[in-house]
Amino acid sequence: MSNPSSASVLGVPARSAVAPLPVGRSLLYLIFAGVAWGTAGAAASLVFAVSDLGPLALSFWRCAGGLVLLLGALGLRALRRPAPAGPAGVAEPRRRRLIRILGTGIGLTVFQSAYFAAVQSTGLAVGTVVTLGAGPVLIALGARFALGERLGRGGVAAVAGALAGLAVLVLGGDAGTVRAHGVVFAVLSAAGYAAITLLTRWLGRSGGGGDALATTAWAFGVGMVGLFPMAIAEGLLPHTEEVARVLWLLVYVAAVPTALAYALYFAGAAVVRATTVSVVMLLEPVSAAVIAVVLLDERLTWATAAGTALLLTAVAGLALAETRTGRGRGRS
Repeated sequence: MSNPSSASVLGVPARSAVAPLPVGRSLLYLIFAGVAWGTAGAAASLVFAVSDLGPLALSFWRCAGGLVLLLGALGLRALRRPAPAGPAGVAEPRRRRLIRILGTGIGLTVFQSAYFAAVQSTGLAVGTVVTLGAGPVLIALGARFALGERLGRGGVAAVAGALAGLAVLVLGGDAGTVRAHGVVFAVLSAAGYAAITLLTRWLGRSGGGGDALATTAWAFGVGMVGLFPMAIAEGLLPHTEEVARVLWLLVYVAAVPTALAYALYFAGAAVVRATTVSVVMLLEPVSAAVIAVVLLDERLTWATAAGTALLLTAVAGLALAETRTGRGRGRS
């Protein structure tokens, strides 16, 4: 089924209807984004370890750097693809464009700022696993009530399993590995992530997904403006003896797990079903947990390991339930 979009963003008029990406390519985009996001938390941990930069300031620089890189990419794309002589395509309705820009920008800001706060408070492994474990639960519930995507008994059982895994992770861990305020930040981050996923899928389903690259640039602009006063209050510039290292880490965070990964994520999420997106994004907590244990020497207790296993198994169950539901629709 085709859902062409003729969105116009960043002041650039739409030129023609844009066909959606193939599902296979969309999945590859999501896989790369998931792995790249797993490295963002590790880079943030290293920044926190060698400087006094806080999560809000780090998120501000992430948005600012990502915006600069994406504006450059949009400029290069415009030079390589000049407007055709024929009539322009129909512009996206202003209200829909505003919803997409503000909704994505606010959700992204909450998602990444709260995530960095969770990583700083309770560590990379726990912060990432809770964020990406709670995210699919919120997505499944949101998809059920907002998008009408039924889960069935298997989906309900998977959501219950995810909640059980979260409880084991939080209640069974010792204070040195799991901190309550860090878990709260992680759940808040998951809410922002779920909102982005559901909004992107809803717009993609109704033919209003827009230009993924420009949508991402707008989202970073919204995030940068919203974060600026809070980043100033927290401390915008880092104080550190390892200036070059912090600068390199900030450039990496802005380029790979931000500008590139988010552009690919929005492009893929507009095509792939919301719950399937959440399953592919399990690559983020897996890669983050491996980095945390192998490179950052974080300690995982039995409760952390058991809760993580329950969460990942439950989210995989969500994928199976969602696939069966999709097949049932196809036969109806």
